[in-house]
Parts: sequence; C-alpha cells; structure tokens
Amino acid sequence: MVVAKAFIFEKQFNGFPQETDLKLVEEELPDIKDGEFLAEAVYLSVDPYMRAYAPRLPLGDTFVGGQIAKIIESKNPKYPVGKYVEARFGWRTHTISDGKRISEWSSPMILPDFGDLPISLGLGVLGMPGITAYFGVTDILLPEIGQTVIVTGAAGAVGSHVGQIAKLKGCKVIGVVGSDEKGKWLVDELGFDHFINYKTDDISKVLQEIAPQGIDRYFDNVGGEISSTIINNHMKNFGRIAVCGCISGYNEKSLPTATPVQGGLVTRQLRMQGLHCSRWEDRWMESILQNRKWVEDGRIKYRETITEGFENMFNAFTDMLRGGNFGKALVKV
Repeated sequence: MVVAKAFIFEKQFNGFPQETDLKLVEEELPDIKDGEFLAEAVYLSVDPYMRAYAPRLPLGDTFVGGQIAKIIESKNPKYPVGKYVEARFGWRTHTISDGKRISEWSSPMILPDFGDLPISLGLGVLGMPGITAYFGVTDILLPEIGQTVIVTGAAGAVGSHVGQIAKLKGCKVIGVVGSDEKGKWLVDELGFDHFINYKTDDISKVLQEIAPQGIDRYFDNVGGEISSTIINNHMKNFGRIAVCGCISGYNEKSLPTATPVQGGLVTRQLRMQGLHCSRWEDRWMESILQNRKWVEDGRIKYRETITEGFENMFNAFTDMLRGGNFGKALVKV
C-alpha cells in the first residue's frame, strides 16, 4: 500500500495566500488497474499562474501544479517503469494515472532524453517556461536584428529565458526586475544590456536614457502600471507586445486598476497578443530540442531556486510570489 501526501485547496485565497488556505493530508492509494501507472514525484514546480488559476479551482481538490515524477509501477505499456514524466498531477507525492489528459492540461509526457542535463529542467528551460519563452519570442514578438526588447519579470523562469533568446536574435535587451542583485545577474551572467529596478528607479526616466528611440518589442509578465507606462509612453510605432501574465494583480483582493493602454495601442498602432504554451502543444518538441541545444552550447543559461522537502511547498510558493527566486522555482521531494 502506498500512502500519498497532498495539499488540498481548503479555502479560496483572499489576497495573498495564507498557509491555512491549504491542508496537507495523507491518502492511501488503491492498487493500480490495467491501463494505469503509479508515479512518485521527484521535483514539483511553483509558478505565478497557480495564484492566477486559484479562483477557478474547486475547493477540496489537490492544488494545481506540474511535477517531474518517476514511474514506479505500471500496467500501461506507454508508461514503463523507470521512466520520468512531466505531468499536471498537482501538489502530491504519489499519483495513479491512466495517461489521459487532465482537464485542459496535456497528458503526462515522458521526458525526452536530456543527456547529461538534470531532469529538473523538464520544469524549467526544457519545460513549460522554456516552451513559453521560445514561442513567445519566435512566433509572437518576431524580433529583428538591432531592435530593442524589454522584458518584465525578467529574473523569473520565463523572463530570463526570453531575454536570452532575444539576445541570440541580435537585439538590445532590457530587463525589469525587483532588485539590483537580480539585475546584475541578468547583465553580468545572462548578457542583458540593461536592467531597471522598478522598486527604486523611475522607469520612464531610465528608458528615456537607455532607449531614447523607444521599444520595438515588449514581453509582459507583470501587467499593472509598469506595463501601462511602457505601452503608452515608450513603444515605437507598429511595435509588438506578448502578454504572458499579470503578476502585479494576482494577489489583489479587488480588480486592480492601471492607466488604460488603448490610447497607446491606437496611437502607435501596436500589436498586442496573449499567449499560453498549450497553443503550440503539437510543436513542443521543437522548442525542447532547440532549447536543449542552446543550453548545451552555453548560449542559454539557467538558474534554479530549489526548496528541499514536500512539506515546504507552500513556503516555496509564497516566496516565489514575493519575488524571492532567481530563475525557476522548484521543490525537491
């Protein structure tokens, strides 16, 4: 008999998540049936989207999230024992699955060969964040050599990857972050050209100094007044904007407000498009293989912020929401 640990969504978040909103429980799992497999979590992801999705989640369910899990028992030939899967099993240590799609999420995916790279990258540069960054840049932003690209949430898993791809495309890249330490990491290690600390810098003033001709491409992870400022005051005519998230408003108790952007969109004839990696599900392997090559060649660098222990999921989650992570935030079971 296998006993699984899981975090159950007990109470809807009211502003910033509280530890009492989730409950850690133990569950005795039944024997697997024909067509099923049993997977044991190795790494679990914590991501901003989890806070954004919370209002849609039923109370009493396992809290949402992706993980890398090892198949330890199987009666499904498509999922053999010993293989690792990336799956949306949520915050739980053990899961019985039949391999079918979970809600709008994809089916459990057996990890491709990462060579000498760690399997944890299946939740980072070789997983959803890397896929999002790759297609967000190559299919939506479509940057050209010599253009100026700005990325908000630039020290996170997606933003740090976006900026590096834009550099590979021959662009000048500016990252917006919440600390000088993060900004120096972007510039000194990842090759960004400039950073702006939104907590201490006047964004408009700095942009006028480092990008006086304006911004060609904007990858938006945060929304809010920062985005309004960039879109209304600093985009060039016919610029492109990829909207990946709105972190600035996820923990607000009421609908957040910001200066409207429609004026900037119309005046500068901008193209603004939201993105979700599920759109490119049939092309995921394209991005995984390209990102792997870039990582192996040293052209894309990554950083992981790893918290030890399944019991510390909530702490890792809230630390990430406060901006405590560099790159991908993970929990190692």
